[in-house]
Amino acid sequence: AAGTKIKHLLKVVGLSLAGMGLLFAISTVKPEFFPRIETWKSRIVNFSKGDAGESFQVEHAMAAIYNGGAFPQMPGTGKARNYLPHPYSDMIYAYIVEEYGSILGGLGVLLLYMIFLTRSMRLAIKTEDEFARLTVMGLSFMIVTQAFVNMAVAVNLIPVTGQPMPLVSMGGTSTLLTSVAIGMILGVSTAKYNPEMISKQTGQSTSAEGNAYAAT
Repeated sequence: AAGTKIKHLLKVVGLSLAGMGLLFAISTVKPEFFPRIETWKSRIVNFSKGDAGESFQVEHAMAAIYNGGAFPQMPGTGKARNYLPHPYSDMIYAYIVEEYGSILGGLGVLLLYMIFLTRSMRLAIKTEDEFARLTVMGLSFMIVTQAFVNMAVAVNLIPVTGQPMPLVSMGGTSTLLTSVAIGMILGVSTAKYNPEMISKQTGQSTSAEGNAYAAT
C-alpha cells in the first residue's frame, strides 16, 4: 500500500482545528446553540478557581482514594457508593482504589491499560501497511487516553469531563464502541498473519499483501 503523505495528514489536522475553532466561535456568539460547550467552559473556569460547589464529586472521590490506602480491603466494604455521585461510571476509579487499594486497584488498572497500549504499539510497528498501522495507533490511543482522563479526574488533575473508563465503567454504549475498536485492532492482527484475508477484501494480490503484513 502506498504510504500516507505528510501533507494529507496535515490537511486532516488543519480541518479538525478549523472545525473546533468554528464551533468555539459559534458557542461564544450563540451559546444556546451548543450548551455542552458552555458546560465544559464553566467546568474549566470553576476548576481553575477552586470552586467548592463544582468540586463536590472530586472531593468525595479523593476521600474514597484516601480511605482505600495502599493495600486492598474486602470487596464490597467500600463506602464510596453510598455518597459518591456516579460511583460506577465517572468515578469508578476512586471506587476501585477504595476497595482494592492503591497498589492492586490503582496501579493494577493503570498497568492493564499500559499493557494494552504496549501490545497495540508492537502490532502497529510490525504492520507495514500504513492505513492499518494508523488505525491501530489511533484506536489504541483513543481507548487509553479516555481511561487516563477518567483517572485524572478522580485525583483532581483535570476538571470533571464525564468520560467513562473503557470496559470498566457501567454503560452499554461505551462498552459497545470500545469493543468495536478492539475488534478492529484484532482484525488487523489477524490479517497480518492471514494475507489471503486481505487479498479477498482489497482485491490485491496475496503476495503483495503478505509482504505488507509480514512481521519484522
